[in-house]
Amino acid sequence: MKSTLLSYKNGEWQDAANPSFPLEKAQLLLFFADRNLLEGHKLIGHLKNSCKNARILSCSTAGEIHGHEVHENSAIGVAIYLKHTPFEIAFSNINKHQNSFELGQHTASLLPSKELKYIMVISDGNLINGDELIQGIQNVVSKSVKVSGGLSGDGNRFQKTIVGVDDNLQTGNVVLLGLYGNHIQVGTGYNGGWDMFGPERSITRSKGNKLFEIDGQNALELYKKYLGKYAEELPASALMFPISVKSQQDDIFIVRTILSIDEKEQSMTFAGNVPEGSIVRFMKSNYDRLIEAASAAGRDASLTLGKNVDAELSILVSCVGRKLVLADRIEEEVEAALEQISKPVVAAGFFSYGEIAPQEKTNQIHLHNQTLTITTFAELP
Repeated sequence: MKSTLLSYKNGEWQDAANPSFPLEKAQLLLFFADRNLLEGHKLIGHLKNSCKNARILSCSTAGEIHGHEVHENSAIGVAIYLKHTPFEIAFSNINKHQNSFELGQHTASLLPSKELKYIMVISDGNLINGDELIQGIQNVVSKSVKVSGGLSGDGNRFQKTIVGVDDNLQTGNVVLLGLYGNHIQVGTGYNGGWDMFGPERSITRSKGNKLFEIDGQNALELYKKYLGKYAEELPASALMFPISVKSQQDDIFIVRTILSIDEKEQSMTFAGNVPEGSIVRFMKSNYDRLIEAASAAGRDASLTLGKNVDAELSILVSCVGRKLVLADRIEEEVEAALEQISKPVVAAGFFSYGEIAPQEKTNQIHLHNQTLTITTFAELP
């Protein structure tokens, strides 16, 4: 595996951070960009000229990661050459399916299953229920297949997100990249670092990813009381105050953050499901613990890559909420994660509306909010 970074910032392209990398040999290009730069295919033409033989997987972001740096209103390309590893790409649109579960199930079924080792998921971040999407994928794919990725972003605008392959860039898309064979090695890690406080409460009324009642009380009013002065800034302020949810099926807390609120029906809509009967706790930020958590995610991604295997590429997906909370310190979390990788590595990624990563022990895939996830890759001879 060989890779190099391309970047577009302040109206200018910087091609190939590694000038010895032959862009015409790249078979894949991951493209993370501000939504305004993706719309109208403004930059795709340049990428096609530079990487003539590459399939281009694109998504809009809430910020871009270029090595140890964090950018805004820019575009980052990762050109990849795989010597021994075949790949397949599958994609579909939520408008062609009844729900997100069916979308995930159908799109995953388009990937050949023989020797499938890993799937990268890049999904619309507004129109698709990430939890149901993952459940649909897991219904088709073997439990031995690692899955990671994220939901695309739209800065702090929350208007619409764009995902696509080559020229097919649309809202509502999901793209799956499958890597095959025994030469590819993949490690994953995720962590949050948010502090839980207050008593455990029970979700007493919800529907899918909509929450109505906690402990028999109006959930929105309870949440506003908890936010205090920040309640006037909803839904944006909710990114700084997520909740943790533990379902009756799982014994772990998953962080959930609010995408929108509906004053008329007194509901809160989350990026993932909040099932009735689940235990819920409120959360708040702690700067140092957020950065320590990023370091832990990097360490896990390095360890799970394999013994005596050095990463050649790292893809980071972090939540827009972490970016808002950490503000000027946001690059510290990227640095903390990458410091755990065994040697300097090509690294890129984006800030998202939801992160996808498996549990280390069970390989069970989850949609996370307010986490940093990191996926490391190496190709064996």
